Amino acid sequence: MTKRVAIIGGGPAGLMAAEVLAAAGELDVTVFDAMPSVGRKFLMAGKGGMNITHSESMADFIRRYGERATQIAPLLEAFGPTQLREWSRGLGIETFVGTSGRVFPVEMKAAPLLRAWLHRLRSQGVQFHVRHRWLGWADGKLRFSTPDGEVDIEADAVVLALGGGSWAKLGSDGSWVPVLIECGVPVRALKPSNCGFDVDWSPYFSERFAGDPVKAVIVTVGTQRQQGEFNITATGIEGGLIYALSAPLRDALARDGQAALTLDLAPGRSLEKLTLELSRPRGRDTLANHLRRRAGIDGVKAALLREYFPAEALHGASSLAAAIKALPLPVTATRPIDEAISTAGGVAFEGMDEHLMLHARPGIFCAGEMLDWEAPTGGYLLTACLASGRAAGLGVRHWLAS
Repeated sequence: MTKRVAIIGGGPAGLMAAEVLAAAGELDVTVFDAMPSVGRKFLMAGKGGMNITHSESMADFIRRYGERATQIAPLLEAFGPTQLREWSRGLGIETFVGTSGRVFPVEMKAAPLLRAWLHRLRSQGVQFHVRHRWLGWADGKLRFSTPDGEVDIEADAVVLALGGGSWAKLGSDGSWVPVLIECGVPVRALKPSNCGFDVDWSPYFSERFAGDPVKAVIVTVGTQRQQGEFNITATGIEGGLIYALSAPLRDALARDGQAALTLDLAPGRSLEKLTLELSRPRGRDTLANHLRRRAGIDGVKAALLREYFPAEALHGASSLAAAIKALPLPVTATRPIDEAISTAGGVAFEGMDEHLMLHARPGIFCAGEMLDWEAPTGGYLLTACLASGRAAGLGVRHWLAS
């Protein structure tokens, strides 16, 4: 009798699991998704240019996964950036390496890749049922809420690829957490990752500079230091540089109840050179002009100095130079989890075997962002989702065969 495999979640991890299972040729593979169509978060992530992976060395790539690098490494060694680009080429989508080392489809869009992928999956016999929201189990059967009422589905094996807890409107709402906890599955609390932070701006600063980019800065959080840019919002800060350092900043807030990042507003100038330049006579120059001419500081950078540095100290060359090179910027909270690009936390690796099957529920496998790992943007999220989906699909095949 043909074995039936249910894949719950039609994001990259679920679709990759479906592809691996369909390739076996002897399984009935069905993908269920709560939304009206699959791959919605995948498409949204590709709107600004579809970054699918990164070209850096494998050792550096794996380090991006922080405390879970050891668990993610075997998945990436089996399906990493090189294999991902070959897989994309097999779908007719060529890729290129950008100046930052990030890898993009030539067309810079997610839609052509998803269309080609779904066409191949359907040609392999994969079936899709949308508007099927998973509710858990009843008498060993999978329960789904559908527009026509509840339905129960039997399956010989299941891959859960339900995403994390961000972007609920696209399907990842974390509603699976209590269901798995009730089954005895160890699940770490979901937390925002690649997220913005609240800052206690003055009303003037918030109104005047919301939306402005802060360019060419170095941000330090603990022992981590990175150069780039970020954006001011009405309530705080966001953007690529902040997302890259969101994990240590978030963890410091949770641990200490307070946290701050340190800004170097003039990365190309040493403290000594800045002090010398700012010591030069101002003449009739205002402080604003003096900062602009001697230190290249104006606009939002000058406003940040005024916001977080004592006014009386702005007139001392050495103290002003020191503030430019190391301005503390306290944050008060992470932005809500639903605003985050991704989430940390999820199903603990300790609750699964090496094939990503749950110890508490044999025959049930997990993949993608619902696993307990996190990584920065830059292609790392998608690569690990695909790699874990592939591992879960192979795990199902191994389990059914044995």
